[in-house]
Amino acid sequence: RDIRYPIVSVFLWATVWSFLHRFMLTIASKNIAGGKAWLSNGAAMFAKHMCVPTVPHSMMVSAMSFLLVFRTNSAYQRFAEGRKIWEDIVDVSRDLSRMVKLYEFAIGTSKCRRINKLLASFPYLLRHRIRPSLMQLRRIDDPSVVRDPENSLLLYPDVSIRDTDPDVAALAYDEEETGSSRRKSRELCWVDKRTLPWKLLPGKALELCARAQNRPLWVCDRMAKELAVVDDISPKFTNRERMTLIGYVDKLSRSIGACERIHQTVVPLNYARHALRSLTVWLWTLPFALVKDLGLLTGPVVAIVSWILYGVYEIGTRIEDPFQGTLRLSIYCDAIRRDVLADAIVRDTAFELEDDGKPL
Repeated sequence: RDIRYPIVSVFLWATVWSFLHRFMLTIASKNIAGGKAWLSNGAAMFAKHMCVPTVPHSMMVSAMSFLLVFRTNSAYQRFAEGRKIWEDIVDVSRDLSRMVKLYEFAIGTSKCRRINKLLASFPYLLRHRIRPSLMQLRRIDDPSVVRDPENSLLLYPDVSIRDTDPDVAALAYDEEETGSSRRKSRELCWVDKRTLPWKLLPGKALELCARAQNRPLWVCDRMAKELAVVDDISPKFTNRERMTLIGYVDKLSRSIGACERIHQTVVPLNYARHALRSLTVWLWTLPFALVKDLGLLTGPVVAIVSWILYGVYEIGTRIEDPFQGTLRLSIYCDAIRRDVLADAIVRDTAFELEDDGKPL
């Protein structure tokens, strides 16, 4: 859909050029007597110069292919890396939930529930950070929406900045050079605390997490603190088991940076512009090379070629940041929440062993 207008423009241009070429050939083929013989000669000369050899475009095909293939491959690598990151988040969440259940005798039932709720909220908060448009934020001063003070949660937008933001770069430079801080004030908003992931956060953690600038990191910090203060029950629960549990939290924390690396760092803008401009110039000059052989079929043929090439370019643009809709992150989030909380009762039966004397 996004490439519809460029394709239509190229098609109309190629069609007009082919009809103009046919019109000039028609005038040149007529024998005009008298003093207007120059008209047919001029039309023949103009029709001849409307065509260019196919050699230049044939030589540019390899360069165009290299530009498009390199961009598409680099974008697909980012897509594959993003998918791998979220698959690891699912695996680590399941492993951490299992380990917490195995050592519930040392951690405590209430603390296990708090950790599982924090763990279930983590993927939702991470998704909101790398794709803030999904969060249903409403301005505190918006008169069109009635806010329920009892069920509303006040917070600031949690946005992962991009390295292409010139305002952020200029602000960071000023702070390094002058030491002055001119951070822009964030707009206060509110959300319904009865929705996901806010209803998963236990107790006072809801208000505290809402104040954090990096909410998924806050959740990791709170889970690590909950595990760090668990007392030893030697020999079944010692510092070795504690560090193993915190190690899973560290993996989740590193996944935040991995997602931000893909989201914040875009494909170099100069390369993207050069590829698009080269492709546009090649397609808009293609009718000059084809009109002599294809005639009125130049428009449809150029339209098909432009649809293929612009489609390849658009695919690379779409998947270079896979978190903006290419990956269905909601499926990963729901899978983690379901495995950690929704199926907890049935899953707990796996940790209840039969007595040795009873048959299985």
